[in-house]
Amino acid sequence: MKNVPIIVLDFGSQYTQLIARKLRENGVYSQIVPYNEDIDKIKAKNPSGIILSGGPASVYAKDAYHPDSKVFELGIPVLGICYGMQLIVQHFGGEVVPANSHEYGKATLICEEHPLFKDTPKEQTVWMSHGDRVEKLPKGFKKIAHSENSPYAAIANDDKKVYAFQFHPEVHHSEYGSKMLKNFAKYICGCESTWNMGSFAKEQIEKLKNEIGEGKVLCAVSGGVDSSVVAALLNEAIGDKLVAVFIDTGLLRANERESVENMFKTKLNIPLIVIDATDIYLERLKGVIDPEEKRKIIGHTFIELFEKEAKKHDNIKYLAQGTLYPDVIESVSVKGPSKTIKSHHNVGGLPEWMKFELVEPLRELFKDEVRELGVELGIPKEMVQRHPFPGPGLAIRIMGEVKQDSLELLRQADVIMLEELKASGYYQKTWQAFTVLLNVSSVGVMGDNRTYDNTVCVRVVESVDGMTAAFAHLPHDLLERISTRIINEVEGINRVVYDISSKPPATIEWE
Repeated sequence: MKNVPIIVLDFGSQYTQLIARKLRENGVYSQIVPYNEDIDKIKAKNPSGIILSGGPASVYAKDAYHPDSKVFELGIPVLGICYGMQLIVQHFGGEVVPANSHEYGKATLICEEHPLFKDTPKEQTVWMSHGDRVEKLPKGFKKIAHSENSPYAAIANDDKKVYAFQFHPEVHHSEYGSKMLKNFAKYICGCESTWNMGSFAKEQIEKLKNEIGEGKVLCAVSGGVDSSVVAALLNEAIGDKLVAVFIDTGLLRANERESVENMFKTKLNIPLIVIDATDIYLERLKGVIDPEEKRKIIGHTFIELFEKEAKKHDNIKYLAQGTLYPDVIESVSVKGPSKTIKSHHNVGGLPEWMKFELVEPLRELFKDEVRELGVELGIPKEMVQRHPFPGPGLAIRIMGEVKQDSLELLRQADVIMLEELKASGYYQKTWQAFTVLLNVSSVGVMGDNRTYDNTVCVRVVESVDGMTAAFAHLPHDLLERISTRIINEVEGINRVVYDISSKPPATIEWE
C-alpha cells in the first residue's frame, strides 16, 4: 500500500505483531517493517506516525539495533515502546541504566493529563517487561506517567511530537493499552478510523484488476480458508480470467472434496477444475517414512500438477497463493529468516523453471482478518471459521508410511473427534484440532478377547496466529467421550492419548 498511516519498526519483540493488530482493530491500518528499513522506503509509504517496538536487547549491547536517525527528522510523531523508549532517551541525550531488578508482569500505572491517556482512568494496570530503565530524561521531555518501579513509565516531548512508554500497551494485560494506541493514532497523528475489511476488499479488487490486466491467474485451492478467500477475491476482480484448480491428493479429511466442490458451485459461483491425483500421491509416498521427505514429495507433486494444468490454458501468467502477513513478517524479521523447521509446499517462491508471477492478495492480513474478509466476500461462516489444515494433509498426521487403510482409519477417528468438539462448543474456542495415527500397536481387551491394535493421539491447541500454541485444557468428560467413541466405533484402534505439549518446544503438527 502506498499510504500507510502508522509504520511499526520491529526491534525483535515477541509482541510486535500485536501493535499492528491493535491499531487495525481500531480501524487504523499499519504495517510492520524491520528496524533498519531504508528511510526512503518509509517516506514512500507516507506515514502519519511511527512506532518503535520493544525488543530483547539492551541499548548498551555491542550489537544493539538502531534505526536510521532520520526517523526522528521526518516531522511526524514517534512513539517508542519499551526498548523503543530507551532508544529515544539515548538518542536525545538522556540516560538509561540497568535496573536493579528485572521488572516483569503487571504494574499499576499512575497517569497524568495527556491526549495519550484520553478516556482512560488515572490508575490502570499495564504490563511491564524490561531490564534497563530511564535514569534521566533528555532535555525537553517530561514525565506523563509513573509506576512503583518506573518513575518514568511514560514520557513526552510535545514540541518534537516524540513519546515513549516503558510498558507494553499492545498486550492483553495492559487494560487500556489498545485505547492508548488509538489515542496516539487519532489525537497525536491525526489518523481517522477508516480501515476495515470492506475498504480493504474494494482496494484489493481494484489493485488486482489493474495488475493482472489481460493475463490469467491459476489459483491453487485447498479448501482451507486462505485459498478460498484468495479465489473469491480474484473472482470479484477478474471473473473468468481466474482458473481455480483443486487437487484431490487423497490425503484430505473425510468429505473434503465434496464440500469444497459444493461451496465453489453453490455459494461462490466459481468454476472449479478438480484433479483426482490420489493414485499419484500414494504411489510416490510408498515406503517413505521421513517427514521432511514426505513434505517435499507432496510439494513437488503439487507444483508439477499445477504446471501441467496451466499448459492446458492460454495466457496463464500468474499463480495465486494464500501467503499471510505473519509469513511475510517472519521472512523479513529483525533476526533474519528463521531456520527451516518444516518445508511448506506454498512458501518460498517458485522454482526457476516455472515462469509464473506470484499473486498474493492476502499478504497484508492476519488470519482473523482473512476470516473477516471471507465473510465480506460471501463465503459461508462455517467454511470461514474452519481450523487450519496443512498443505500436506493427513500424510503428516500418519507416523511412518502413508497407506490407504491408514488414511481411512485416521479419517474415521478424526470425524468422531470433530463431532464431539463441535457439539461441546470447544471447536470455536480452539485454534486447531486433529487426530494423529501413531502406527504404534498396544495390547487391549475388548469383551473377553485380547487386541493388539493401533493408537490414536488427539491434538487440540489454542493460539492466535499459529506462531506459538498451548494445548487446550479440555474437560475430562469431553476427552472421555472422544476416546470411548473412537475405540468403540473405529475397528483397529484400541487406545487414545491426548497431546499436552505446547509450541515451542513442540510444533502443532507431529511431522
